[in-house]
Amino acid sequence: MKKDSLIKGTLILAAAALIARFLGIFQRVPLDHILTENGGLYFAVANNVYLTLLVVATGGLPSAISKMVSERYALGREHEAKRVYQAALLFGVITGVILTIALYFAAPYYAVHIAKTPGAEVAIRAVAPTLLIFPIIAMMRGYFQGRQFMMAGGMSQIVEQILRVIVGVALAYYVVSIDWGEKWGAAAASFGNVIGGVGALLVMLYYAAKLRRGDLADRPSVDIEAVKAAAKIPFRSIYREIFTMSIPIVITAMTVQIIYTFDSSLFVRLTESYYGYHDALLVLRDLSFKAQTVAGIPPILAIALSTSIIPVISSAYSLRNMAEVERQTSLVMRIVLFTGVPAALTLAAASYSVTGLIFTGPRGYGIVAALTAGTIFQITMMTSNSILFGLGKARIPMMNTFVGIGLKILCSYALAPIYGVYGVIVATSVCFVVMTWMNIEAIRREVKFTVLGSRWPSYLVTIVVSVAAGWITEAGIRHLLGSLPDKLTYLISAVAAGAVIGVLYLFLLVLLRVVTMEDAKSFPGPLRKLFVLLLKALGRTQARKERH
Repeated sequence: MKKDSLIKGTLILAAAALIARFLGIFQRVPLDHILTENGGLYFAVANNVYLTLLVVATGGLPSAISKMVSERYALGREHEAKRVYQAALLFGVITGVILTIALYFAAPYYAVHIAKTPGAEVAIRAVAPTLLIFPIIAMMRGYFQGRQFMMAGGMSQIVEQILRVIVGVALAYYVVSIDWGEKWGAAAASFGNVIGGVGALLVMLYYAAKLRRGDLADRPSVDIEAVKAAAKIPFRSIYREIFTMSIPIVITAMTVQIIYTFDSSLFVRLTESYYGYHDALLVLRDLSFKAQTVAGIPPILAIALSTSIIPVISSAYSLRNMAEVERQTSLVMRIVLFTGVPAALTLAAASYSVTGLIFTGPRGYGIVAALTAGTIFQITMMTSNSILFGLGKARIPMMNTFVGIGLKILCSYALAPIYGVYGVIVATSVCFVVMTWMNIEAIRREVKFTVLGSRWPSYLVTIVVSVAAGWITEAGIRHLLGSLPDKLTYLISAVAAGAVIGVLYLFLLVLLRVVTMEDAKSFPGPLRKLFVLLLKALGRTQARKERH
């Protein structure tokens, strides 16, 4: 079947992730009204511990499988790639069974003694069966990504989220309406993950059959000797290669989820002296239920790029095509810079309206703004991790992760008792900044790449001016439209702030020559056309000025 290019594959995954993220936010909106404050907290705690275990089980394996499969296909060893796929599926089944049983029986201890949120154990147990399904899905996604066929993962993600939202919200509403209480309401919402997982697995099975038919059409004859040779490769040697590669990736991929789970598990302990027990629970809900939800939006493109870039760089690097490696590295870093940074700062600038619009009110908007702004460094950290994975240097980001998480823990214990939740958020940003810097230095030792060069000052001016204008617009419109219903005011001011930032950002990128014609030609279709048009218009204007 036809491969997806880096840009096309990234767009597919980014679109799917964006839809999935907004569906996830859409789920939080009705749940914020359906569940009590304790119910929402139970749901968030269950979701965090589930996601952490899911990353433990699958975080590095899809990337490792993707790399192994792409390298073997590049070298014409497709039957070995399929043997890798078989071994991965078996591991997914075994891991899923073990983790499901472990989470189910450990739920009461975790909820009561670690997270100090008694009542969350029912929601944790409700989400446990999802771990039976998602390790298998993760292995399939890794194989498809190695084949540079991103549509399967994208569509399964969308179906998963649609079912998760519909079933989770409907069940939570029903359980609360019959007065089963907040614990069971949170459990019902969590159970939506299980139904979403079933839907995602069915989608992946459909695409697996489609990919198999495409392979048969492309190569109807089978090389029996190659099949026999691949079948002789023992699973233990495949697992040795997978784990050698994936353990560093697992540890690195867990960074964000470990940080979020660390915060939700120990937040009350760290800040109880600052807020008091009950107020600490309220702030934790704002952090875990609101801020972490909104902060998940800016990294979407970086996640998609990180997934797409590994097989592309790995394939080029295995053939020692360093010119292509350098080109793809520079391209992916520029795309992340031009898109992720303004997305994060736009949400931070309009955080009052965004929080008020999505949730029951704007309470906690400062926490949302601080955590979302810090995702700038999360984005660069994730992308640089993936570049190093593609270069076969997985141990470097793993060691950098240990350093970053160590700093996060130390800074949290030092700052949280003094500054509360903002000390926790600053500690998170310190972790991401240090990891990004160390990753970039490691990449430069392998690949000569340039992101902006001498254009950095112009880019910083573009960001500062655009975001400041958006923040003033948001605050001003909220003040002018104070007589309107709150939700309508929040909607108008958030949209207006986003529009001002977006238009001014694009204009200044061109006016200050941050984006060049060469950059524009590497962008996706619609964006490429827009920037080429603006650059040509600027060129004609400059030419007229010079003539006069």
